[in-house]
Amino acid sequence: MNFAEHTINLAKENVRNGGRPFACTHDPTARAEILAVRAACMKLQTEHLTDCEIYVLASPCPMCLGSLYYCSPKKVIYLTTREEYSAYYTDNRKYFELETSYDEYSKLIGERRLPMVKEPRKEALEVYAL
Repeated sequence: MNFAEHTINLAKENVRNGGRPFACTHDPTARAEILAVRAACMKLQTEHLTDCEIYVLASPCPMCLGSLYYCSPKKVIYLTTREEYSAYYTDNRKYFELETSYDEYSKLIGERRLPMVKEPRKEALEVYAL
């Protein structure tokens, strides 16, 4: 099977069905990469995909990149980049813009566009101590 071609065909099918190239119809966390990682981990009964190669349509967004780091695949093969597809990309997110999405992660929490407030709880830290 040609996995690159299969990746492109799945993305085209999702667009034809009213979705986006990276899936997520009615669920912003249901990105194609994340769904594939979930399915592979369930099938293989592990959270470590160290022997797997994962094909993705475009260089991963920060959310998908995080899931790929967590599952530790042998490698990720991407077929296009943000810079290449940005002319075709439109979005209506309040805090997200394609051009600045990666930049938000390197900012201090108080400088991010997404309002975040720390509500310290000793018990929350104790969970990690367990």
